[in-house]
Amino acid sequence: MIVDDEKSFLLLLENILKDAGYEVKGYGDPVEALGAVTAFRPNLVITDMKMPGMDGMEVMREVKLRHADTAFIMITAFATVDAAVEAMKRGAADYITKPLRDPGQLREAVSGVYGKQGQTPGKTPLISGAPKGLPPAGIIFAGMEKTLQEVTDVAPANATVILYGETGTGKSLIARVIHQMSLRPGPFVEINCAAIPENLLESELFGYERGAFTGAVGQKKGRFELAQDGTIFLDEVSEMSMTLQAKLLRVLQERSFERLGSVSTVQTNARILAATNRDLKTLVEEKRFREDLYYRLSVFPISLPPLRRRGEHIALIAQHLLKTLSARLGREGLFLDEADLRALEGYTWPGNIRELENVIERGIIISKGSRLKLPEPEIFRSVTADDKEDMKSIERRAIETALEKAAGNRRRAAETLGISLRSLQYKIKDYGIIARTGRG
Repeated sequence: MIVDDEKSFLLLLENILKDAGYEVKGYGDPVEALGAVTAFRPNLVITDMKMPGMDGMEVMREVKLRHADTAFIMITAFATVDAAVEAMKRGAADYITKPLRDPGQLREAVSGVYGKQGQTPGKTPLISGAPKGLPPAGIIFAGMEKTLQEVTDVAPANATVILYGETGTGKSLIARVIHQMSLRPGPFVEINCAAIPENLLESELFGYERGAFTGAVGQKKGRFELAQDGTIFLDEVSEMSMTLQAKLLRVLQERSFERLGSVSTVQTNARILAATNRDLKTLVEEKRFREDLYYRLSVFPISLPPLRRRGEHIALIAQHLLKTLSARLGREGLFLDEADLRALEGYTWPGNIRELENVIERGIIISKGSRLKLPEPEIFRSVTADDKEDMKSIERRAIETALEKAAGNRRRAAETLGISLRSLQYKIKDYGIIARTGRG
């Protein structure tokens, strides 16, 4: 889809891409284009940055709220290249300048985007839309481009993967994506090693025979057997006892085990994924986790960033959650305004995605009008007014120091602080900070 209010330039781009074999629809009005997005469902949108009524950034935001996996190329004049670069930081794949240098400039930009998506014209991306039963890939991996690449690389392999990340960062979700992308025919079987008492965990993992212990009135298959031809996900694997760690090590080495009370060996071809919110290396040093198991699990480690490190993508995730949860609760039509989105981006989210989902759901329940009412005590958590003032003072000093080290460059300062440029600009204005050197 091409969106540009300059009719002659729009026709030029349309003709170049149609000649190259692409299916193309062009629109001179961004509002009309948005109305056609759901029916046309483009893999790629090429949009002008500056248009009357709605700019390219707004078009990108609105389209990605509906179809998060849609790629974007921005059209910009030489004088506003900086704006296009900023758009790329917010999710655009590339930009082209007008006037067009030659037809090859456009063809190269478009083929480059399709190449990144593992596509040719007419084919869908490797991760297209929503993986079955999961949020759209563009939402799952928003602000996690490195993780997306790692998942894409490892999914087709049979390698053991361990996912590191704070509680609530979506480790189980990423494990499900890896399983779906692996195309393994068997099921995805998940077990939380911290949620099951130690004396029951072994039987849950490996199963048991009738009479193996009091209450074992029949044979039961364990999770490893149930995951045959599929994937077993061991969440919070760090909470396993040393005894069970030894048995898991054997499964990883020999691909076999015995049910409790049995002398027969069961073979397994289940792929093993594991996750933890703890540092396994430290646990190994403390003799609380087996070193040999650590190395067996660490074939392909993936670290998930906390939500607070995902910058302006927090707003995209929040809007998706609002849309999904409000539909489930029968409260469609609710919206988050810009001030609310900045508040969400500026919060530290100790509970990560799980906490954000809970905040949005509670907001839907307590909202009376069409604007989502955020439960402010959760978003601006503080014990006393003095504590809040102390936090503001600390935050202000941190911003001033980062700006000073970055010679006043706000983009570099935002990267140093681990927040989005928009959040930094909001805080600079809120605190009345004046950058004494350079420009951002």
